Amino acid sequence: MSKTPYQDLEDRFRRMDAVSGALSMLHWDMSAMMPPGGVDSRTEQLAVLQTLHHAMLTDPAVPDLLDGAQADVHLDIWQQANVQGMRRTWVHAAAIDADLVEATSRACAKCETVWRDARKNSDFKTILPHLEEVLNLTRQQAEAKADKLGVSPYDALLDQYEPQGRAAEIDVVFADLKGFLPDFLDDVLSRQASGPALLPLQGPFPAAQQKALGKTFMTALGFDFNHGRLDESHHPFCGGTYDDVRLTTRYDEADFISALMGVLHETGHALYDQGLPKQWRGQPVGADRGMSIHESQSLLMEMQACRSPEFLHYAAPLLRETFNGSGEAWSEDNLTRLYTKVEKGFIRVDADEVTYPAHVILRFNLERAAIQGDLQMADLPGAWNDGLKAILGITPPSDREGCLQDIHWFDGAWGYFPTYTLGAMTAAQFFAKAKADQPEILPSIAKGDFAPLLGWLRDHVHAKGCLLSTSDLIQDATGEPLNAAHFKAHLKARYLGS
Repeated sequence: MSKTPYQDLEDRFRRMDAVSGALSMLHWDMSAMMPPGGVDSRTEQLAVLQTLHHAMLTDPAVPDLLDGAQADVHLDIWQQANVQGMRRTWVHAAAIDADLVEATSRACAKCETVWRDARKNSDFKTILPHLEEVLNLTRQQAEAKADKLGVSPYDALLDQYEPQGRAAEIDVVFADLKGFLPDFLDDVLSRQASGPALLPLQGPFPAAQQKALGKTFMTALGFDFNHGRLDESHHPFCGGTYDDVRLTTRYDEADFISALMGVLHETGHALYDQGLPKQWRGQPVGADRGMSIHESQSLLMEMQACRSPEFLHYAAPLLRETFNGSGEAWSEDNLTRLYTKVEKGFIRVDADEVTYPAHVILRFNLERAAIQGDLQMADLPGAWNDGLKAILGITPPSDREGCLQDIHWFDGAWGYFPTYTLGAMTAAQFFAKAKADQPEILPSIAKGDFAPLLGWLRDHVHAKGCLLSTSDLIQDATGEPLNAAHFKAHLKARYLGS
């Protein structure tokens, strides 16, 4: 019996997903395990697989198969959503040719490798030519996709990470936050300054103990170590496949909080991946809904749940036991205030909830200017420093703490950054609704039991995959469209007690 167009497409996308999984594993290995001498061969492997994946997706038969599947009246709602996801994936791929795919893969792999030493040495000049090449190729892709999608080049890049996301809509959201945050930040800093002095925790905190503690918390949150693992890299991330999720963090033996919160953040990503609908794995409809939803899951765990007083009530004894802590500095009250300390800092991944949006807004403005041709990469360090000074009133002491800190642009991820703050807003909205639906969530977290929270997320977010659009998913889960009200209310309650 011959296959229908839809069945043919399902088979094709299942094979393509296997190639994507192999690519993800190779990227993970390059960041976490690969020796420096493996760069050239790894670059070749990635380029070949990227080109193969692109060729599979842009096979001349695919457009007719998509048309045939779309006309099939027998498809159920999941299959219809799957076809929509297939077409979107195909449009993005068909807009660019194979040579550009291969060139971009090679450039990004090389640039990421050079970035590691450039960041460590605060050496922007070394990375500059590689970054310029990545940006040049990214612009070519953006322009080609913009033509097919009927949007601006920047929006074409944004659409890769946030389906139907548009910069004009993000401008409105960010303008709202820029109007709210400066005075709010001043109020929070004043309130903290008038309170008891924070007592520092004295190290060292051995990396091995930090890793063991991180794995303890990952297990409590619901991470399945039979289908994943924790490792170390220059920049924390979550990758791998649905059934083999790879997390990384980075350790500082003088400060365990940064690595631990990185683990909790990436665990939020991993729980989403592990909770996606198993019956649709390998298909677009079974994938994550986009990066604002993905970031909502990581920020919900890291910021909403795991900086709460309830979490610190559960965590404080474990922290003291792990690091042999004693005295007032290790009290639950002091630990809670340390975990919710607000300060103007240079590093995005270490930023508190109040200042974090400022870091994202800075990157959004810079990357959009770069794609539009209004910012040259040679001017990036100065533009970065000026932008941070304008938005937070501080200037990085070096490029390591400035424009070299994030891996994203050096790895070709342009258009990604706005999803972090959209994710923070979505996280607050999800968490507020989850607590309203299940009042036992916070008392359970105080006992180290995340099952009620994870269960709500599984039912209302994870199990939906890509069945719904981002806006419909949020509306369906919370009963209202995405808005900043819950995020603002959360910040006021936690940091001003109002």
